[in-house]
Amino acid sequence: MRKRFHSVGETAILLHMTTTDTEEPSLTIDELAARAGVTVRTVRFYGTRGLLPPPVLGPRRVGHYGREHVARLALIEELQHQGMTLAAIERYLNRLPDDLSPHDLALHRAVVASWAPETVERVTREELGRRAGRPLTDEEVERLGAMDVVVPDGDRYRVDAGLLRLGVELLDVPFSPETVLAARAALLEHSRAAARDLSRLLRDAVAERDAPDVRSLSAHMHPLVVQALLTTFQRSLREELREWLDEGGAYGGD
Repeated sequence: MRKRFHSVGETAILLHMTTTDTEEPSLTIDELAARAGVTVRTVRFYGTRGLLPPPVLGPRRVGHYGREHVARLALIEELQHQGMTLAAIERYLNRLPDDLSPHDLALHRAVVASWAPETVERVTREELGRRAGRPLTDEEVERLGAMDVVVPDGDRYRVDAGLLRLGVELLDVPFSPETVLAARAALLEHSRAAARDLSRLLRDAVAERDAPDVRSLSAHMHPLVVQALLTTFQRSLREELREWLDEGGAYGGD
């Protein structure tokens, strides 16, 4: 049974977008399918429909896939989760710029994921590993718990499937649990402050409208506000990272 997921696993989405790609993974089609939680047949089907760019051919003409393929698969799966048909997904992807980075695709997926309420399922440890696309160690499960992506519940775990994919990618980033928790606290503090300010502005703007109009406007504005917040956040972060790198922060300073 599905229910509201009351944790703050959205932190995983924002943390995912803040990290830089330090290494381009080289995945076989089997590894890509496992990472995305789909079948090899599905990956090939998406490729023939033009939803995925072709792989880079290596020795023996073996196809290798990278972060863009992982990000595009995650976006496609999220669009399907929201009930979009394959034709609608094709139209959606065709409207995207050709030069979107994996981080940009993650931003689009975050916006799409905001269209629906968060849900949670109770799964076994074995099922948790299967959905993650790889076996998870006890330490990795604890780190996912620190990000509120999974929550222990007796002999099972409560998990949001969409956030799990992002959380597993974060496991490959060299962040300590303390850093993740500190980042979560900072994101919550500032996002709630922004939400309060925006809510106050919107309430003042629709104060004279009837209740049905307010609900309709709220539903229409929700994805737009989320996209504006995420885009502004990502651009601000890029500026901060650029200044940090220019100051030599990546190398420990002078």
